[in-house]
Amino acid sequence: MNRHAIAIVNALRRQGHEAYLVGGCVRDLLLGRKPKDYDIATGARPEEVIAAFPRTIPVGAQFGVVIVRKGGRNFEVATFRKDAGYSDGRHPDRVAFATARADARRRDFTINGMFYDPVAGEVMDFVGGQRDLAAGVIRAIGNPDRRFDEDKLRMLRAVRFAARLGYEIEKKTAAAIKSRAVEIKEVSAERIGAEVAMLLTCPGAGRGLRLLEDLGLLAAVLPEVAAMRGVAQPPQFHPEGDVLEHTLMMVEMIPRRLRGSLVLALAALLHDVGKPPTFSVSDRIRFNNHPAVGAEMTEKILRRLRLPRETGELVGTLVREHLKFIEVGNMRPATLKRFLRQDRFDLHLELHRLDCLSSHGDLSWYRFCSDKLKELAAAKAPLRPPKLIGGADLIALGLLPGPAFKRILGEVEDAQLEGRVATREEALRLVRSLAAAL
Repeated sequence: MNRHAIAIVNALRRQGHEAYLVGGCVRDLLLGRKPKDYDIATGARPEEVIAAFPRTIPVGAQFGVVIVRKGGRNFEVATFRKDAGYSDGRHPDRVAFATARADARRRDFTINGMFYDPVAGEVMDFVGGQRDLAAGVIRAIGNPDRRFDEDKLRMLRAVRFAARLGYEIEKKTAAAIKSRAVEIKEVSAERIGAEVAMLLTCPGAGRGLRLLEDLGLLAAVLPEVAAMRGVAQPPQFHPEGDVLEHTLMMVEMIPRRLRGSLVLALAALLHDVGKPPTFSVSDRIRFNNHPAVGAEMTEKILRRLRLPRETGELVGTLVREHLKFIEVGNMRPATLKRFLRQDRFDLHLELHRLDCLSSHGDLSWYRFCSDKLKELAAAKAPLRPPKLIGGADLIALGLLPGPAFKRILGEVEDAQLEGRVATREEALRLVRSLAAAL
């Protein structure tokens, strides 16, 4: 338990105020997990909290929320309150300071609505959180429709908690989500994007995506992914079923050591997003040019979710390149080395492995690339050797800048990667022969 959080509780109590740990940290402590954050609920008014500590940030004082800085960390200290009206589907229109019991009843789910007294070592549970924690249930506090009216993002949060903890969503709570799933579109793209990112990097991401589909949230948040359901694939390559089933299996197969990689999770989710719009049947089912189409769609989706630009670009590259592994056996040595030296090739390789395991199961090209990387490392053969010549050298030889420059320099690098030239003099001789041919 965090000593600074306890110190804040004790400081408030010394001044005559009720104060407890609250919310997710209480849930995690009861589950024997280390909390990521510690929040405190108190009877002290915001101005009293500010007066009690030397370093505070009144981020939401109008809602009774003050950040207390202690031990180099931020701790959210909120005054017990009850809310009235949520016209924007996120913030209360009015708040009234209240009791701990009333404060618990305005929170989202029972497992997040408990208080903990670190002095007495007792849990204060007004909402049945301990019961649901023991039963493995995600249940909205009170009326589910009212809880989701207050903040529609709670529908996605219910799925994430169920996925992360391996819990079931209580029937009335699930029914309320299913009946109003389309309303999630009213939430800002940034909040949806952040929630999707957390879901994809939690231990039960695959199950979470299946829950999103079952509850109608997938079609509302990621319609391009939902469109994969029912899109058939050639059974000789994909005995597992349709495009969405293949995709969900890939996400489920991400190994624990890489579970926190948002880029890999997004690439697994979106690698075949170009298949529905490119579906055709000729000699067999085909998806012509789906990696390029999918890469364009991927970058558009991730911009819509307001995820970082560099994340979108890297995921787009993974989607665009994911089928190139079937060509590695026929690549020239220089082309293969360029392929192997791509930024974050480890993610390209892992995405290919997951793609194979969730379909035909043939890892031949995965092993080929893995062995080639080991072979090159053992031979100390650099994939990106230092340049032997540049544009200035071509000009010194009397060549005029133009399209031929790029071609000549590319040929020189090919020769270097393939071991046909190793010195500057050899490179210049090659340039002279190429120039003569041109």
